[in-house]
Amino acid sequence: MNTPLNTEEKKLIRAKKMMLWFGMISLTMSFAGLTSAYVVSRNRPDWIEDFQLPEAFYFSLLAIMISSLTFYSARKNVANNKNSMAMTLLFITLLLGVVFVFLQFQGFEQIIENGYYFTGKQSTITTSFIYLVIIMHLAHIIAALIALLVVIYNHYKQKYNAGQTLGIELAETFWHFVDVLWLYLFLFLYFVR
Repeated sequence: MNTPLNTEEKKLIRAKKMMLWFGMISLTMSFAGLTSAYVVSRNRPDWIEDFQLPEAFYFSLLAIMISSLTFYSARKNVANNKNSMAMTLLFITLLLGVVFVFLQFQGFEQIIENGYYFTGKQSTITTSFIYLVIIMHLAHIIAALIALLVVIYNHYKQKYNAGQTLGIELAETFWHFVDVLWLYLFLFLYFVR
């Protein structure tokens, strides 16, 4: 049975959501700065203009986009008290997140196999930028995976129900944010050379 929230609980919920949004706005500004530096740096004479994104990055984009759908569906199932289905969807989301990370490292391997290095004498400013941007994004994916593990644990402990979904909402919002961020970075790296 759901009890109505009092004023203090509503303020706490609003504060938590605002903190998440401020954090995501800060991250957006960080990545905007990095991509701006990328644009400025591509005028250098040692910039690689024919660099192609590895095939693994295309598959990672697909994995992360599907994971957004499964996370959204999981929250909807929690709201409808379909806890078993929600847990299944949360685990699928986790699996897709791990697949995304694996594919990112596969992409790094493909870049190196093509003769491009991220650091050292053989590196270029182009590949160093790509490496930096993707590693920063991966750090945030790891944070999102940790948040997802907390949601899975809390759901297992039956802390979520139709009227109490704040934790899953916050984790889902952050998950969608890192997904959209990868979509932006992928398109940016694909079109801006």
